[in-house]
Formats: sequence, structure tokens, C-alpha cells
Amino acid sequence: MNEITSLLNVGEDVSLLLESLREMMAKYPEKYWGDLDLKEEFPSSFLHDFMSLGFGNVLFPREFGGGGLGVLDASLLLREINLLGGNAYFVHGQYYNAVLLNRCAQESLKRRYYPEIVENNLKVLSLALTEPEVGSDTTKIKTTAQKEGNRFLINGHKIFISRVDKTDFLIVVARTEPYSRERKSHGITMFLVDMRDLRGRIEMRRIRTMANTDAYELFIENLEVPDTNVIGEVDQGFQCLLSCLNAERIMIASEMIGNAEYFLERGTEYARTREVFDRPIGQNQGVQFPLAQGFADLVTSALALKYAGELYDSNADNRVVGTYANIAKYKASETAWFLGNVVMDVFGGLGYARDTGIERKLRETRLFLVAPVSRNLILADLAHNALKLPRSF
Repeated sequence: MNEITSLLNVGEDVSLLLESLREMMAKYPEKYWGDLDLKEEFPSSFLHDFMSLGFGNVLFPREFGGGGLGVLDASLLLREINLLGGNAYFVHGQYYNAVLLNRCAQESLKRRYYPEIVENNLKVLSLALTEPEVGSDTTKIKTTAQKEGNRFLINGHKIFISRVDKTDFLIVVARTEPYSRERKSHGITMFLVDMRDLRGRIEMRRIRTMANTDAYELFIENLEVPDTNVIGEVDQGFQCLLSCLNAERIMIASEMIGNAEYFLERGTEYARTREVFDRPIGQNQGVQFPLAQGFADLVTSALALKYAGELYDSNADNRVVGTYANIAKYKASETAWFLGNVVMDVFGGLGYARDTGIERKLRETRLFLVAPVSRNLILADLAHNALKLPRSF
């Protein structure tokens, strides 16, 4: 929507990228995404074109041949995919994991892998963090990495790890020191795993989900990673991880803004043209008011996204960025879910039909009310860190 584009203040360079992305997306209309959803298949041809045209490398530094974009600008590409009826879920991991490597990886690791990643369009799509018995309490992960000579042996159990079978590099989060209540975040280390030369065993089990997510449960056994593939410092990975998760929340906020715009465009167009009792249904305030409320919420979400993205790209304090990244993700996901349900009502029974694309988009939106952080945890974080109320967890 032009109003939201204006609010986000899209620059000339990004505008040109968006034009190229729209041209590519013309090959992948809503029917493409609907068919994949029905078959629960990965969008392989879309990912191939996305990477081949250089969109996967926009966040890597210019000195290595990347686009050198910031988080906010890259987020706008994800928004565009969703606005056009696609699903940026399948590529957003490339972006927030690139941010993690940019901010936290040592120079030697970058010089070893970045030229190959950028030149050969390799994929860094997956972050192996979540565990079955841990969930959002990240400091209590149980996956271990034991140092043996010049390598680490990783063992553990991860769940809801997306796109892992389509990636060239997997980022694994593990404990190199046992959990301590006094120093909760100490002892967490991140590793870059080259999936093309896998040493050890990763068993993958597909998890069937409400929407097409390509998610897996991982059983990691004696995964061998050289110590030169540690991202940042051993035992000190938690702050780097938080920085990555802040970027992820900003990107997801942008995707949900794209979904909200998709719903609003579809709903308002239908309300203008659909006639019942000899008048357009959009003439009724019962239809107008929810759509107008959704538009107001959408504008608010876009402004929150812009502020959070600008804070991130200016290297503001992690905790401050976290507050506004959480707000942006919270508002955008709530707005998209609200508008999705409103538009289902506007379309009536037709919205329930698969061919409209609305029910698919609604299912894809639902995930982001609970992931990568639930709305209740966001509110608890805001209550404690922004409002200085006693910690509830």
C-alpha cells in the first residue's frame, strides 16, 4: 500500500530492489503458493531464483560482494513478498542469520566463508536454537558442545528448526559450560556448521504443522565442528544471540505488515464491489469500521517497525532495541491476525475457500502470535524492562 510505503520512507536503492523483486514474484503468483501449501512442499524454484538474483546476499558487507543493506531495508523485501501473496518464511532465515554472522563472527571466519557464500549463493537459512523442554527459556538449553583438541563434539535435541534440509550452513546454539543460576547466560556458544561436509550425525524428522513451514525435529549425535567455526567467543554467545533475535523480530514485524496489507487490500476491494441487498457491502459501517480499525493499527505497526529498525541499524543498546523490536513484532502480528479474521468475515463463506488465498494467509499468520516469542512473553518483558514492574518469570 502506498501509504505504508511512504511511512517506511523507502530509499531509492531499495525501491530499485523492490522493483526487481516484483518482477521475480510475477513468476510466483498466489496459485503457486497455494499449490505448495496443499502439497506441503518447499518452494525450491522460488528459493533458487531468490538466491540467483542476489536477494539472499543483500545483508552481507559490500567488501565481500554483498549488498551492504541494513536490517530495516532488508525487512522491506520480506514485506513485499508477503504483500504480493507469497510467504517470506522460507527465506527470512537467510537474513537474520546473516545479521548474526555480520555482528558476531570473527574476521577470520568471515574471510573464510563470506566470498564463497556470496559468489556461489550459498544458503545460511537455519538457526538451531529451540529445544523440546526449554522453549523460550533459552539459557536452559541442554545441547552440549564438548571441546576435544581443536574441535567440539555437539550432542543434543532441537525442535521446530526450519528449512534445515535446504541449508548449506546451520548455526547451532549449545552449552559449553553447565547452566548456573548465578550466571544464567554464561556458557552459551554458537557454531557455524558446514552442512556440505557434515561430520557426525543429524537425524531429521519432519513436523507437520498448521501451515506449510518445512519444520524439523533434530537429534544431534557427535556432530564434529572445528574450533575455528565458533561464532564469536566461547561461552559468551548469549548477547550475540539476543542481537540476532532482535533482528528476527523486526523482520517478522515487516512480514506481518505485508500480510496485514494483503488482507486489507483484498478486503477493501471486495467490500467496494460485492453487492448485497442492492448496495455494496462496504457501505455498511459493520464492514467499514473493522477495516478502518485495521488500517489504523497497520499505520501504528509500520511506525513501530520503522523506529525499531532504525534503532537496530544505528547500533543502539541491545536492550533498548529489544523493547522496540518486541513492540513492532507484537503490534504487527496482532494487526495481521485481526485483519485476517476481519477479511474472512467480509468475504463470508468465500473466504473459507482455498482458492481465495485468504485462509492460507490466515494460517501462515497464526504462527507469529506465538513465535519466535509469544505475545504474553512480550508483554511480560515490557512490563518488567519498560515499566519497571517486578519480574513475573
